[in-house]
Formats: sequence, C-alpha cells, structure tokens
Amino acid sequence: MPLAKYVFKPGINKEGTNYSNEGGWFDADKVRFRKGKPERIGGWSKFTSNSFIGTCRKLYPYKATSGDSFVILGTHQKLYNLSGDVYYDITPIRATTTNGITFAATDGSSTITATDSSHGAVTGDFVTISGAVSLGGLITADVLNQEYQIDLVTGDNTYTITAKDTTGATVTANSSDSGNGGSGVDGAYQINSGLDVYVRSTGWGVNTWGAGSWGSASDLTLTNQLRLWSIDNFGDDTIAAPRAGALYFWDKSDGLTTRAVAVSSESGASDVPTACLQVMTSDVDKHVIAFGANPIGSSTIDPLLVRFSDRESAVDWTPTATNQAGGVQLSQGSTIVGALRTRQEILIWTDAGIVSMRFVGEPFVFSFTEVSEGVSLISPNAATNANGRVYFMDRDGFHVYSGTSQRLPCTVLDYVLSDLNQDQAYKVFAAANSSVNEVMWFYPSGTSTEIDKYVLFNYLENTWSIGTTTDNFVRTAWNEASIYENPLAASKNSSTSNLNYVYSHEIGHGDGTDAFAAFIESSDFDLAPDGERYTFISKLIPDIEFRDQQSTSDSVTFTIKGRDFPLQDLSTLQTIDVTPASTFANTRARSRQAALRISNSSSDYGWRLGDLRLEIRPDGKR
Repeated sequence: MPLAKYVFKPGINKEGTNYSNEGGWFDADKVRFRKGKPERIGGWSKFTSNSFIGTCRKLYPYKATSGDSFVILGTHQKLYNLSGDVYYDITPIRATTTNGITFAATDGSSTITATDSSHGAVTGDFVTISGAVSLGGLITADVLNQEYQIDLVTGDNTYTITAKDTTGATVTANSSDSGNGGSGVDGAYQINSGLDVYVRSTGWGVNTWGAGSWGSASDLTLTNQLRLWSIDNFGDDTIAAPRAGALYFWDKSDGLTTRAVAVSSESGASDVPTACLQVMTSDVDKHVIAFGANPIGSSTIDPLLVRFSDRESAVDWTPTATNQAGGVQLSQGSTIVGALRTRQEILIWTDAGIVSMRFVGEPFVFSFTEVSEGVSLISPNAATNANGRVYFMDRDGFHVYSGTSQRLPCTVLDYVLSDLNQDQAYKVFAAANSSVNEVMWFYPSGTSTEIDKYVLFNYLENTWSIGTTTDNFVRTAWNEASIYENPLAASKNSSTSNLNYVYSHEIGHGDGTDAFAAFIESSDFDLAPDGERYTFISKLIPDIEFRDQQSTSDSVTFTIKGRDFPLQDLSTLQTIDVTPASTFANTRARSRQAALRISNSSSDYGWRLGDLRLEIRPDGKR
C-alpha cells in the first residue's frame, strides 16, 4: 500500500472553516510552535511555597545595589514585597484611630461590631487593632488585637469583623462577652481595597470601547476601579500607585517590615500628585512620572495630564526656574490608557493614538510627539517589550511598534475578538517570553469574569497558537525573565480560597505538582483527491520526539478522526498510544476526510511532533 506523508503548515489558523484550512492546524491547548513544529509548552513550579492575599495584576522584580532582590506585588487588597520566601505586607496605612474604637459581641455569634467614628473603610478593607482588652469571655485581648479584614461596612461609624484566634480559627462569643474592649483601642486602616471584577458604569473608560456611554462613567475614585497597580523602582526603593490612587514610596533602608508611605508625606514633599492612573520612573534621567494626574491645586484627575518630578527626586513636583519638574497635557484623545518604558522612549497610549515621550533636557525636559493615530490599548497592561520592539493589543487586534505602529497579521484574530469578554477587557495583559521568542496575551472569554484563555505569538516565525488556563494555569500578571532566570507569573486560585502564588515558568514539563493536558488538532484533510472517494487508513507511522521522558511507558495519544462531509460532526475512528519504542500502528479507519489529534496529560515529560505518514488505499465511493 502507498505511504502518504503529511506535513502541516505551522501555526493555528481559525480564520476560515476547518475544511478550508486543509493542511494546517485548527485547534490547540498548551502547545507552541518552534521551527515550524508543534511542541508541548514548558512547565512551571511555585517560586515559593508561601502565598499572598488577593488577585495580583502587577508584579515587578528588581535588584538593589546591595545585591538584594525583591518582587513587588500589587493585588486588589494588598501591596507586598516578596524577599526570599517571605511576603512582607507593605500596604500603606490610610488612616489611624487613637483610643476611639469600641466593640459589641452577641452570645453565640462570632460576628463582632466595631464602632469607629468616620472610619472611611469599605467592605474588604484591612484594619490592625491594638490596645483592646477582653470583652469578658472568649473574645479575649489576643483575639481582638490583630489584623482583621472587614466583613461588612454597616454605616459611616460601624463595621463588622469575624472573631478569630491567633491561628485564624473562628471564635464564638459567650454570655460573658459584654464589654466594649476598653478605652484605649487603636486602629490602623490600610488603603481601601479595590475591585477584583469590573462593574459596569464605574471608573473611567473601562466600558465597552466605542459603544454606549464609554467614557461617561462615574468619577475616578480608588474604590470604583478594577484594582490595577503600577510599580517601578526608584533606585533601591519602590514607587507604586493603584489606578486612580495616590503615589506611595517604600524605602529599602527602613527595612523589610516597614510599610510603604504616601510620597506626599515624605520630607520635602511639594505638590505631589494626589492621584494618577499610572506611575513610572524614567530610566536615564530618573524622573518620577505620573500619567493621568491631578493638576496642582486640584484634587480631580485630568486623564490627559502627564506630570513629572524634578530630576532624581521623588518628592519635588513644583515647577520652578531652577528644577526640571513640570507637566504637559496631551492633546490627543480623552484619556490615557497606559504607558510603557522602552529602550529609547516612553510610549503613551491614549484612547485615540500613541504619543512618544523622550527626555530632551532643559528647557523643555521632555518632548511629546504623536507617532500613531487611530490605535489604542485594550488595557493598561496589554503592551510589552520583546525583540527590541513593542507588541500590544488594541480592541481591533494585535500590533507591533518599532517607530511606527503596524498591525500584526493574525490567523486567530476573529476567534479571539469574538470571544473576548469586553466588560472585563481591562484584565487583559501581555506577557513576553524571550527564551522561546513569544508574546502571549491572557484574556477573559465569553461570560467569564476572570482570565481563562490566552493567545500566543512567535514573533520570529510569525506563528500563532491558542489555549486555555486550565490545569493550574490561571495567570493574572507576568514579568519577563530579568533578574531571575525564568519568567515569573502570578496565579489566581480557582477555588474559594483567596490564597494565591507566584510561579516560575519554563521549568520542566508539569505544573509543579501534577501533569497538565496538552493537545493539537489538525484541520480536515481529504484522503483522496477532493474527497472523491472513501479511503481506508491501514497504518500510521508516527514521528515524535519525547523530552525528559520518565519511563519507556510514557505515551502520546494519536487520535484519527473522520467525517464524510464538512458539516458532519467529527467522529473518532481510532486511538493509538505512541511510546518512545513505537514503530508503527495498524489501523482500521475509513472516511472521506480525516483529522489528527495529538494529546497527552498523564506525565511530566515533553514532546515535539515531526512529520507523520499514513498507509492509505482507495475504498470505493460508497
């Protein structure tokens, strides 16, 4: 019988029908293309076994001049400094109460009502209580004097917490808990928590772009925004800001256990922005730059105003004749969506185009040049540096910037855009993985309120792939390999637990605990010219490379599918388990059209597909 060699075009192509893409790949999950051939993506493992609270949408590693390495994480509830294996809570304190909190307990209930005049907290905020005495029964001083997350804000002066012991176990009050905690109770309130899920009609410009009342939502506030942090280092120290929030500063010299503080509270602070959409430092001239900041003398954000501090100062923002502080209001669009520092410039995306910001020195300090019109950014974190270029996602597709903006031809464009949950589009983020020449965009699809899919682009080979975030692959933030050998990514626990982890990627072939499933499936191909005849497949000769195999029984499953007409459902004709020792497999598959699926999910090993051959013979027209 004749052998037919099948060589499929690299990349996933979903721009046409399955049948019209004959000779190509149509679907995949956790498979990339290198040198034109599909292979299972690399694995991942926990960077540290310790966890953090909240959904992280920004992580930023850097190394101090002392050699100490830090990873700063911003979640919708906390700001952390990961040093070694320890997460240090550096969340800024918003307000403190001295000798002003009282408590009330109910017999048989673990709910404690706290009274604090004008506390300013929102549900989900954290408060650290100190100085309390026992309520008289099981609600002891040790129970009260610790950090609590507020369960419910019941009024301007009251809120509730759930009593717990020092191990976190719930404590129930008894009839003796009739006290109020004493007269010396203090409270340290951390900055208000943000939103984990975008709620329509809140915030600025987070609605469906170009539809309805986009851009006409409520005023920007810290608590009505999907919590997105911007984080950068200022020398050895950290500058951070939650979107629509204030600028905060963590001083390394103060020690790991100290919290970040408002820049406006630092010695010498002058006209520091009270709120901005994003903050970063310029790498050469060492200005702190606030994008979408409030003007001097106003507390309201101007979404097109770019302000910058004096050179080598994080605290001096007052423009004078003797310093380099200043500000420029952009003329393009109505709001700044995001900004990204590149090798020679800072790119600023408004809702109408791209502006290049460059340091030019006195008297203008920075130049601002419009470099592209009609393109924007789907979310503040949807752009990344890779291969000396900037890759970003707009609401109309994918683009690359290298002095000018160009649209990237994409073979899965309609698949991604038609599936994207526009209401949660601000969660989209770009992830560079230079070791394999890739950029990924993670996004929420369909009705999902959280990231559940990704699209992958190999920028050297111009191939695309797709996948889901199943099997412990939910990622909400990513940082390219820099001071660490491997990329780092933040996960989100799919259970009700709020405990999440940082993972190192491109390590092994599993998820650190177990295997993860991967597959690739071809488009339909005719077994006879134009599908004129039925064809019988009698033998399959696989060509596959196993990597880091654990045993000779490791296998990859080849599934032959078939149908007689394009609109019929594919049916499984034969399933073959291929091991490193396999040579060929006898088959009995009969069809007009066929498709091949290669998959595995059982062990911690990799694989790379080559060219396969099928032994086929005509089998009549009926």
